[in-house]
This record gives sequence, structure tokens and C-alpha cells, in this order.
Amino acid sequence: MALTQADVDRLDAAIASSELEVEVDGRRVRYRDTTSLITARDHAAAVVARSAQVSSGSTRASFHFTPVLGRER
Repeated sequence: MALTQADVDRLDAAIASSELEVEVDGRRVRYRDTTSLITARDHAAAVVARSAQVSSGSTRASFHFTPVLGRER
């Protein structure tokens, strides 16, 4: 199963209520402390964001060109 926004929302709710046990990606997980819960939430949010970006096809790239002056063709 892939992580979803609902999983991120459950992690947010667990952080807000100081719960260390939460269901994520269809599994019940107990975290050691709030720090590890926040780390898991940040990871899940990044995965969901990447998944949304890939599925929408809206990847973005930027380029920086530096002209070379004084060069003859």
C-alpha cells in the first residue's frame, strides 16, 4: 500500500494529541517518542507530495545559462 494524505493526517492528529500509537499505511505502529513520530510524519508527507507531483506530471526544472562573452564563432 502507498502512503496517503489520510495517513499524514492521522500522524498529525497523533502528534497533536501526544499519542504514540497510530495506524499508518494499514498497519498499527507504536513510536518510541514524539520525535520519531514527527520524523515519520515528515517522511510520509514527502512521499505523498512526490506521489502527487509525479501523478500530475507537473515536474519542474530550471536552467541557468551563463553567456560566454568575447568568444568568436
